[in-house]
Amino acid sequence: MVSYPINRHKKGRSWMKRKFWWPILLLVVLIFGGWLIVSQSLRDNASQQYEKTKVPTLFLHGYGSSHRAEEHMTQAIVKAGVTQNVIRATVAKDGTVKLQGALPQSAYNPLVEVEFEDNKNANYRQNGVWLKNVLVKLQKTYGFKKFNAVAHSMGNLTLAYYMLDNGQNKKLPQLQKQVNIAGHYNGIIGMDDQANQMQLEEDGAPKQMTGTYQQLLKLDDSYPKKQVSVLNIYGDLNDGSDSDGRVSNNSSRSEKYLLQEVYRSYQELEIKGEGGQHSKLHENRQVDRAIINFIWKK
Repeated sequence: MVSYPINRHKKGRSWMKRKFWWPILLLVVLIFGGWLIVSQSLRDNASQQYEKTKVPTLFLHGYGSSHRAEEHMTQAIVKAGVTQNVIRATVAKDGTVKLQGALPQSAYNPLVEVEFEDNKNANYRQNGVWLKNVLVKLQKTYGFKKFNAVAHSMGNLTLAYYMLDNGQNKKLPQLQKQVNIAGHYNGIIGMDDQANQMQLEEDGAPKQMTGTYQQLLKLDDSYPKKQVSVLNIYGDLNDGSDSDGRVSNNSSRSEKYLLQEVYRSYQELEIKGEGGQHSKLHENRQVDRAIINFIWKK
């Protein structure tokens, strides 16, 4: 019988190799575990800065846009520790609403990304009807009695016409806080406005009013009195146009005159420079922080 010698040296090296790796593996586990603990602690501390309510915040996109224009803002809000709950409400061309995702009973500060499939419908009143459909769907599904809104560009007119037709309807969820971004209340450059053309009176009223603005003058009768707090954000490219490239600053600022008799509080925020461009406003960190502080900061 042939016997083969055992390579004891090779076995020893294998044992020494395993002995060497155990401390490294343990160190990696400890570091990773510590990082998880610290990260969770930071998130918990951050979330303590914010109010926790059951009030949903709806995001309304502009003309030709979609929920993708809202995702930067909703993700920034989640990252800040305000909430972990985001769902989407898609409105079909026939006005029916489908909810994607679900909110647990424990959800607080929920976010709703609203998307209109007919995203090039410039009939603001029709868009307002579709927004009503979203709120009715949310009310039936979750029992919401209040809501906040963050609107960009044409989304501001969607909200305005919804309030024009439903602001006094106590059976619907009641608007609490609204953030208006690049609102074209009295015209759009290249359509019914030009750069540096529109001027405001001392009381904030436009010297020349578009047909849409004249319809919106009735908002002071439709808004609930002293209930809604408003943050109006607009951009200035600093290129001499006094605009964000699409909407003049005065067109955005003319909102104050529309609501001066009814708002609970009113603030304006001007974003200057490249980040104040019309479509970049909804992907701007300064805007993200302003939204978070305005709606949820204690």
